[in-house]
Amino acid sequence: MSSAAPAGHIVSDVMTHTAVAIGRDALYKEIVALMDEWKVSALPVLEGEGRVVGVVSEADLLPKEAFRGADPLSGEAEEEVKAGAVRAGDLMSSPAVTVHADASLAEAARIMARRKVKRLPVVNGIGMLEGVVSRSDLLKVFLREDGEMASEIRRSVLDGPALTGLDVTVTKGVATLSGVLSDRSLVPLLARAVRAVEGVVDVRMELGAHEGAS
Repeated sequence: MSSAAPAGHIVSDVMTHTAVAIGRDALYKEIVALMDEWKVSALPVLEGEGRVVGVVSEADLLPKEAFRGADPLSGEAEEEVKAGAVRAGDLMSSPAVTVHADASLAEAARIMARRKVKRLPVVNGIGMLEGVVSRSDLLKVFLREDGEMASEIRRSVLDGPALTGLDVTVTKGVATLSGVLSDRSLVPLLARAVRAVEGVVDVRMELGAHEGAS
């Protein structure tokens, strides 16, 4: 097994580099229109030369509809404040949940899951917008060709003297390792290494052992 893990894809490989964004003074109806035009669920809010200071999402916009007719509003709860807001600076969630362009796809996926967001502004070291990555962008790795993944597994996982008797086939994202493996203790490590190859959906083992091997 190769000592170096495969480099894998990073956020900059799959993100949208030309991202639509708004300023603090963008009005409610303008924001809704932009979301509809660009088919996105959230927009970064920028100030200055392009520093991300917040994000307006569909969830930030919905209170205006949810509290329609619920007059009078106390204005104390966050949702009530947003129900009465008309500009991005008052509607946005801040600070923005962001990710760096060199982050791994797994890291971006964890941030989205933990923070329950569908899109992340991609920023540089000083918070300037570089693009946007969405859930659908992260799923693009599962569109990789089976042959491409098999080649990567042979190169990055099966490249070692103890594994010369093994080969791999990949069918619809499922990687199957076959051949002879004397050291059965390597099975969990092999499975973990193959599963780490981006685009692999599942791992199956069809392994034999040399006669006399434990």
